[in-house]
Amino acid sequence: MSQLQRTFSIIKPDAVMRGLTETIQKHLEGEGLRIVAQKKITLEASVAEQFYAEHVDRPFFRDLVGYMTSGEIVVQVLQGDDAIAHHRQVMGATNPEEADPGTLRALYGESRERNSVHGSDSPEAARREIEMFFPGEAAPQSA
Repeated sequence: MSQLQRTFSIIKPDAVMRGLTETIQKHLEGEGLRIVAQKKITLEASVAEQFYAEHVDRPFFRDLVGYMTSGEIVVQVLQGDDAIAHHRQVMGATNPEEADPGTLRALYGESRERNSVHGSDSPEAARREIEMFFPGEAAPQSA
C-alpha cells in the first residue's frame, strides 16, 4: 500500500551551473513527484557542515562542503506516493557509472562527487533536511 510522503531534494551546483534545473524538475514531475516548495540558494559553509555532519570524519568531508558551497543549489520538497523510496529510485546510484539508464544521475551526473542531485534516504532524514530549509513543510498536506 502506498503512502503519501514528502522528501527533500537538492539540485546540486554542477547541475545548476549547467542549466539543468528545469530539465530535472520536469523529470521529477514526470515521475509523479510534485514540487511543493523550492528555492534557489547558495549554501554557507556552516550550513553545509551541519547538513553533512554525519560525514565529518570521512576524508571527503572538506571537498564535499567545498563543492556544495561552490555555486547556487535548488532545494526542494517533493510530495508523492512513497516519495522517499521513489525519489531515490529516480535519482539512481550515487556513482553515475553505476546508475540505471534513465535515472537522473545516469543522465546528468558527471562523477561520484558531482552527481547532480541529492535526496533523503529515510523518513527521519527527510524530516530533518526539510526542517533545515523549509520549517513546517515536512508533513504532507491533505489534497
